[in-house]
Amino acid sequence: MTVPSVLALEDAEDPIARIDERARWIRREVIRLIAIPKVGHYASAFSCAEILATLYYGVMRLKRGEPRWEERDRFMFGKGHAAVALYPILADFDFIPAAVLNEYTRLGNPLGDHPDMTRVPGVDFSSGSIGHALSAGLGMCMAARLNGLDFTSYALLGDGEQHEGQVWEAAMSAAHHKVGRLVAIIDRNGYCLDGPVDDVMTIEPLAEKWRAFGWDVHEVNGHSVPELLQVLRMLSMREQPLRPAVVIAHTVKGRGVPFMESEHGWHLGFLDPEDERRALAYIDQPELS
Repeated sequence: MTVPSVLALEDAEDPIARIDERARWIRREVIRLIAIPKVGHYASAFSCAEILATLYYGVMRLKRGEPRWEERDRFMFGKGHAAVALYPILADFDFIPAAVLNEYTRLGNPLGDHPDMTRVPGVDFSSGSIGHALSAGLGMCMAARLNGLDFTSYALLGDGEQHEGQVWEAAMSAAHHKVGRLVAIIDRNGYCLDGPVDDVMTIEPLAEKWRAFGWDVHEVNGHSVPELLQVLRMLSMREQPLRPAVVIAHTVKGRGVPFMESEHGWHLGFLDPEDERRALAYIDQPELS
């Protein structure tokens, strides 16, 4: 049985409010860190802020300060270019020193634009080459089965990542081997590097495709913490599941900063000082736009 993360238990009276606050904090940290190299993936990080906050502060089985705890849940960041949103969480869990964040991407610093499992404690898979994360998560689940462990592997995939054939090979294999401890989450923000995902190559009907591959399929508003928390906790608490599950999280790229939302040019960019102040002001509003 999966237990809530250590940090989620600290505010058990109102976990939704805590997770919402953490998502807002993630966005602020993304802006702070990208100001160091002066280029980064704001919009891709903002679309998955609630997903990351819900996983780490409300769902995943983790221990503070123990990134290599054998029974921990695993996390694969398929859209690894948004790793700037993950690093503050790893510091918050005492997996890496908080001071390391202050030299993000600088020469000799372990935190790069993409996550490196050989240099960053708490990173379970080195990603950035799109399409491999689900296969890695599947392999970890199958190894856990052989070793008598019951952790869950979560793979956060971009919707543009659905263009990769290896995603579907892993999906077919996971269903065939009845790997029920594998959960894929698709950040369905509608955009990839080359523009609108479905203009580049349509992935619809996405839910029906995953069902046809033998997966349990759930669709949620990817910015609604109550919806995310309900479905992800339900999946984490299944007893001996025989089918892998996918959560299609409908999101907005650049969520929280109106001039970034669904603007293709913000896939990779930099905020000048005035725009940074505007962005932070939007993020600090009681309700995100």
